[in-house]
Amino acid sequence: MIQYFFEQINAIEIAESTTVWLKTIIRNENQKPGEINYIFCDDEYLLQINRDYLQHDYYTDIITFDYVKGKTISGDIFVSLPRISDNASTHSKNFEDELHRVLAHGILHLCGYKDKTEEEEKEMRSKEDFYLALRS
Repeated sequence: MIQYFFEQINAIEIAESTTVWLKTIIRNENQKPGEINYIFCDDEYLLQINRDYLQHDYYTDIITFDYVKGKTISGDIFVSLPRISDNASTHSKNFEDELHRVLAHGILHLCGYKDKTEEEEKEMRSKEDFYLALRS
């Protein structure tokens, strides 16, 4: 089950087709959807999580906590909506495309993809682009 929550930020509408698309990513990666929570928040909320849990003192657009068991994908995915908006503007993308890229990014982390090295980041971007092209 994929659920959406909002902390310290106004709610946005997440279309049912987005949830179906996210489940398609999971299935295409030969995994099963479990309990996945997207928690949308502001920059300060996510910065505090970054400090408290990862000992990082910088803003980010997403933090993924992995609770995967076997092939069942579960986790909490925190997403900063203001950061997505800023990134969309910086990269001349529309908000929805950048939001979907970040939503897919979190799912791909839960599927086992990393992005710490240049090679891993390249593979992650390739997977994001592939799945963004599958949206209906």
